[in-house]
Amino acid sequence: MRIAVGADHAGFALKERVREYLESKGFEVEDLGPATLQPVDYPDYAEKVAASVAAKKADFGVLMCGTGLGVAIAANKVPGIRAATCNDTLSAYFARAHNDANVLTMGGRLTDEATARKIVDVWLSTEFEGGRHARRVEKIGIIDEKNHTEKQL
Repeated sequence: MRIAVGADHAGFALKERVREYLESKGFEVEDLGPATLQPVDYPDYAEKVAASVAAKKADFGVLMCGTGLGVAIAANKVPGIRAATCNDTLSAYFARAHNDANVLTMGGRLTDEATARKIVDVWLSTEFEGGRHARRVEKIGIIDEKNHTEKQL
């Protein structure tokens, strides 16, 4: 399984730990940056990770910023992305089981390394339940298609 990761400066340290953890578990990790702690703009990295997932270059994405919220908002602008901010394991479970989230976001200022590992483990091990949830996820896809003008041209 290939996982794309990215962050801004506020999520950089957590990204590094999560990347190392994923690699230690045998996942192929595509680190889309940044490579240093210098201040950067989170939408740039959120778009890179989301685009990799949308293009099927990565199976999933994991993004970090200060709260996980900014990168989620930015990633969700990419067609086909369902990014969910999960700073606890219960949210991680339901993001996959009910929402079929394909990008996980976390807050570097809110989530310690041990908790991030647990969140990642739950998120990656939880299967989408389908059923009534599939109908709802399909409706999200319809909203996505309807509101991206580049698809309407």
